[in-house]
Amino acid sequence: TVEGRESLQKLYQLLEAKGFQTRMEGVALLLDLCKTSPQLISSNIVQIFDRFVLRINDTHKKVKQQALEVLAEMVGLLEDALTPVMIRLMEGITKNLNSKDPGVHAAA
Repeated sequence: TVEGRESLQKLYQLLEAKGFQTRMEGVALLLDLCKTSPQLISSNIVQIFDRFVLRINDTHKKVKQQALEVLAEMVGLLEDALTPVMIRLMEGITKNLNSKDPGVHAAA
């Protein structure tokens, strides 16, 4: 639908933004869309997670921590829909297990 495409475009713009606060908005929007439009997310999972994985490894620790926390919630919401992106997600999470930041490490 047009509304779905517009939501995805907004999501992509936010996740790829230069400002860390805007990227955090994108992470929050992704969680909201998982709750309100799981079919939209499931249907576009690879394209979405191409961008979301970047936030799991974001250079800004607040974005990274929020992305990891949101991912934990998304797993329960999306379940089997995550299968096509599971390897990339595991790689992203694993990189954060060695984080010196206690919040990032705990979220991973």
